[in-house]
Amino acid sequence: MRMKLFVGNLSFQTVEEDLRELFGSFGDIDDIYVVEDRQTGRSRGFAFVSFADKDAAETAAKELDGTDFMGRNLKVNEATPKPQGGGGGGR
Repeated sequence: MRMKLFVGNLSFQTVEEDLRELFGSFGDIDDIYVVEDRQTGRSRGFAFVSFADKDAAETAAKELDGTDFMGRNLKVNEATPKPQGGGGGGR
């Protein structure tokens, strides 16, 4: 079963290939998405890594959370869906 990880506190120089190299040793990766600023194209310091296998993703999260990568301590955990609605407006 597929599982997506949130990877935070990334160096702004981190690119997809860096993450593929880091996470690839844990299992087959379906997708990597480094979130970029729409105007500047610069990394926003976080990404999502999707694994084909949930066990591989859980192992990667456990092993890599808090580790140093490119001079930053990574935050790695299961990605949770963004809450729907609720965006203010009331009086």
